[in-house]
Amino acid sequence: MTMQGHTTLKVWLVLVVVFVLGSFTGGAVTGFYHTMARSDRSGSHDRFDKMRRDLNLTEEQTKSVSAILDETRNDYKTLRAELKPRFEEPRQKARTRIRALLTADQQQKFDAMVAQQDAQREGEQKKQR
Repeated sequence: MTMQGHTTLKVWLVLVVVFVLGSFTGGAVTGFYHTMARSDRSGSHDRFDKMRRDLNLTEEQTKSVSAILDETRNDYKTLRAELKPRFEEPRQKARTRIRALLTADQQQKFDAMVAQQDAQREGEQKKQR
């Protein structure tokens, strides 16, 4: 194999590794966001109702517990907002490094792929809100 062939093979291997790692990281982040978002959904309301019934909470206790859970839910939202930029930085760094390896035609295709992934991620995040 020629030197150029070796270089091309290395570039493709790097791309594959970066995409696999990016997919793994994206999946982990998505799982984390889904876990955090579940606390905002009706499941938390069902658990609250069960707790209220099982513990036979008074009206005053119900209001206080509800306020505590609302505050906690807001804390989770704040935490997600704080963590989001920390995940974005390595993602953008990897994209920049990948783009540097690509031809102009490949860069255009890569940019389109990235835009699609970002739109999909944004759509998933809006569902969680």
